[in-house]
Amino acid sequence: MAGTPSMDDCIRNCTDCHTICLETVAHCLTKGGAHAEAGHIRLLLDCVDICRTSADFMTRGSRFHHLTCGACAEICAACADDCDRMTDDSMMKRCAEMCRRCAESCRSMSSMAA
Repeated sequence: MAGTPSMDDCIRNCTDCHTICLETVAHCLTKGGAHAEAGHIRLLLDCVDICRTSADFMTRGSRFHHLTCGACAEICAACADDCDRMTDDSMMKRCAEMCRRCAESCRSMSSMAA
């Protein structure tokens, strides 16, 4: 299973999502107000960590990757919804789109048997 196009795509999506969410944290803290709300920042950081973890599990061929991918799909979907609340911000829109792409590929990977 390691090295299949869908897994490679998922690893890439997780890595890209990790980066964009980390950039978004910095953006939100600079912007302040609702963007810097503790719950929003915490969710972004949850997304950063689970994306990195899922990518790592898949890269090393862990038989438990379907578990981390399942959690990643849920957290990314929640993060996308949260980012969508701030409709007047292109960075938030970019983050939401990447989180949705990652959630979709992780959902697919989570259904694959180990």
